[in-house]
Amino acid sequence: MSWITARRRRPIFGYAAVLLALVAVGSLYAAVTGMGSGSSASAGSGSSSSQVTEGKDLFAVSCASCHGEAAQGSKVAPSLIGAGAAAVDFQVGTGRMPLKETNAEAPRKPPIYNQKQIYAIAAFVASLGGGPSIPSSQQVSTAGASTGLGQSLFNANCAQCHNYAGAGGALTEGKYAPPLTQATSKQIYEAMLTGPEAMPVFNDNTLTPQNKRDIIAYVEQTRSEANPGGFSLGRVGPTTEGLVAWLGGIFALVLAALWITAKRREGRTGEEITDNR
Repeated sequence: MSWITARRRRPIFGYAAVLLALVAVGSLYAAVTGMGSGSSASAGSGSSSSQVTEGKDLFAVSCASCHGEAAQGSKVAPSLIGAGAAAVDFQVGTGRMPLKETNAEAPRKPPIYNQKQIYAIAAFVASLGGGPSIPSSQQVSTAGASTGLGQSLFNANCAQCHNYAGAGGALTEGKYAPPLTQATSKQIYEAMLTGPEAMPVFNDNTLTPQNKRDIIAYVEQTRSEANPGGFSLGRVGPTTEGLVAWLGGIFALVLAALWITAKRREGRTGEEITDNR
């Protein structure tokens, strides 16, 4: 026993104990994060090796020319390692990717792949380095969400670019915040998770999952709201309304000027006829 006690007092045993503790903590963290990311690229259909293989083949056809064979990125496209399945599902699901031409902003268009193929590409990208997973239908459900709180959060974090009603707006250098009129609840959730284009990332520490659902509920509510004035004018705010009022006022003044001028001409013509007689 004295021999064991003497060895315990040596510094090397202290270092070994610290190393074992770090290994144990790392193993526990890996187990917890692995459980938390169970809903990976297939959103309920279970990612498998065959799905990853299918996604790799599709990636090689449509994505590798810009992002590289191993999604390592290139001069014209960023690396997708760590981007996550949610980013792929958003970009490919909204038709923004594969990109047909390079512009300041990738426009929304009909996707070229079906949902099964999109999940396969997402599974391949997720297999390269994790990242945000595709949210499930329960995660994006707005049942019980607060539209009042969602409006406050939207005005504080989103309205500066997307407009208070989600109608979109112009940004710098030719970029723009797209309208949210066509975006599904899952796509809005994924956009907040991944921060596509010029949009910042709103992770769960910035906006909790419930906060995201509140924002989605508010956006969906605005789509069905009536326009009190009759004409929405694109719902892009007071600038458009002021411009319409200014142009309408100028047009009214021009008509008034033409009418006054015509009256004066008629009066002068009548005076000339009287003098000639």
